[in-house]
Amino acid sequence: MKITFLGTGTSQGVPPIGCTSEVCLSNNPKDKRLRASIHLEWRGLSLVVDCGPDFRYQMIRAGISNIDAILFTHEHRDHTAGLDDIRPFNYLQNRHTPVYLHPRVYSAFQSQYDYIFQPVPYPGIPQIDWHLIDLEPFAIQGQLIQPVEVMHYKLPVLGFVFDKFAYVTDANFISQQEKEKLKGMEVLVLNALRREEHISHFTLAQAVALAQELGAKHTYFTHMSHQIGLHDDVCAELPAGIDLAYDGLVLELPD
Repeated sequence: MKITFLGTGTSQGVPPIGCTSEVCLSNNPKDKRLRASIHLEWRGLSLVVDCGPDFRYQMIRAGISNIDAILFTHEHRDHTAGLDDIRPFNYLQNRHTPVYLHPRVYSAFQSQYDYIFQPVPYPGIPQIDWHLIDLEPFAIQGQLIQPVEVMHYKLPVLGFVFDKFAYVTDANFISQQEKEKLKGMEVLVLNALRREEHISHFTLAQAVALAQELGAKHTYFTHMSHQIGLHDDVCAELPAGIDLAYDGLVLELPD
């Protein structure tokens, strides 16, 4: 399995134009974060989890030219606003793109992207095969994926487990039952927005505590705002086996 972090940032705490914070002025490319998304090459599959407003550039930057499926965690626009940019993949691959999402997210898309759902399709709209999922395991071309329910304040959000890799973003609570699905991972990805309390995201300290509880061999944090601090400084504070991810980070795991 090859995991590429397409983006590790967030719309929360986006620095304003003219920001003079140390993160905004940093020359370290690891401090430059686009909206959170990942790409997996897994047993012959090319999978993307979430496609936010930076999706087109992220795919070009990573050199990814095919998609077998897109999985959505939830309906917030920082995770969905790039959906229209699957059209080049429709053209290049000459087929519809399978999309896996919760029924509630599908309903939101019918409003957000109403032009896709018109009875008489407009020429050139994204070509999508919709697949509705819940908390039951589902398969893509024979590969089993386990959804995990996490809470983003009062909004249920899906994380996903791909064999021994788990990806969770936009959460500030996970039930004990759902935590069991996240144990025994080789690599776990969790959101860690900033140091200060937030109504719907784990803080850095909360994410560290959860990572230690779940006990993955290695945990990476994503969905970080500029308020979290400099990448290298934060990583130096973290316990062994826990790091901040960064845009362009590539991990290799045995299939």
